Amino acid sequence: MAIIEVKEVVKQFTGHLALDRVSISVPPASVFGLLGPNGAGKTTLIRIINQITRPDTGQVLFKGERLHPKHVDRIGYLPEERGLYRKMKVGEMALYLAMLKGLTKTVARERLDYWFKKFQIIDWWGRKVEELSKGMQQKIQFIITIIHEPELLIFDEPFSGFDPINQSLLKEEILKQKERGVAIIFSTHNMSSVEEICDQIALIHQSKLVLQGPVEELRRSHKKNEYMVELKNCLYPPQTVGNHRINVVNHHQKDGLLSMRIKVEEDVTANEFIKGLMTCGEIHSFKEILPSMNDIFIQNVSETPR
Repeated sequence: MAIIEVKEVVKQFTGHLALDRVSISVPPASVFGLLGPNGAGKTTLIRIINQITRPDTGQVLFKGERLHPKHVDRIGYLPEERGLYRKMKVGEMALYLAMLKGLTKTVARERLDYWFKKFQIIDWWGRKVEELSKGMQQKIQFIITIIHEPELLIFDEPFSGFDPINQSLLKEEILKQKERGVAIIFSTHNMSSVEEICDQIALIHQSKLVLQGPVEELRRSHKKNEYMVELKNCLYPPQTVGNHRINVVNHHQKDGLLSMRIKVEEDVTANEFIKGLMTCGEIHSFKEILPSMNDIFIQNVSETPR
C-alpha cells in the first residue's frame, strides 16, 4: 500500500491555477523525486500533503485513509526556507522542537544525543543558534525533521548550502531512512542527486503532471539509440554497419583508439550493431548512452505547450 496517494488534486489561488488534476503515488521504502521548474506547483502539493492548505477538489490518502490532522505526527517536513530560533541555545531549542513532535523529554534527549554525536555537533549543544554556520544549522534542522521517526519524510532542496562532504553525509542518511522502510518525497533542482538516490520521479510543469515513473525506465524510454564506441585498428569512422547506415555524431583518434559517438536507426539492436562493428576493427569498449535526468527534464519542460 502506498504511504501517500494524491488523486486528481486541483488547487487554485486568485487568478492562478497551481495544480490541475495532479495524481501521484508514493510507495513505502522509496525515494520519490518531485521535480519541476520554479512555479510549477511542487510547493503547493507539498503544502497540501502537510495539511498547511487544502485542495479545492481531489483527495489525498495516507496509507489508504483520507488525510487527517492525526497523520501530522507521522510526517517529517524539511522546507526549503529554513527557520530556527536564532537567540536560543542549540540544545534547548532542539529539545523543545523534538518534544513538540510528541516525544517525552527523556526520549528526545537520548535521540538528540545520538544524532548530535553522529553529525559531530555535540560540542555546540550549549551555544546559541546564531553562532552556527549555515551548514551546521541545516544539520540541526535535518535532525529535528527525522527525530520522531516518521513514516513519510518530505525534503525540499535538502542539500542547499551544504559542501560536498556534508551532501554525501546527508544522502547516506536519507538512504538509511529508506532502508528503514520510510517513504521519502525529495524535491530538488539538482538532477544528479535525482539519479543517485531517487527510485521514481514525478515532473510537474505549469500545474500539470507531465511525466511520472521509475528513474531507470524513464531514462531508457527517452534513449536516442546512441552509443559510445572505441575501436582498435580502425583509422576512419565507418559510414555503415552491416546493412544499416549510421550517423557518427563525433569522433577522435588517440593512442591508437578511434573513439566515436554513434547514432543508429531505431530498428537496429545492440547485438546487430556489435556484430557489424567487428568487421570494422577490434572493439575496445562499447556503451549505450542513456539520457540524464537533466536532459529528460529539459526535453519535457521545453515540449510542454504554453
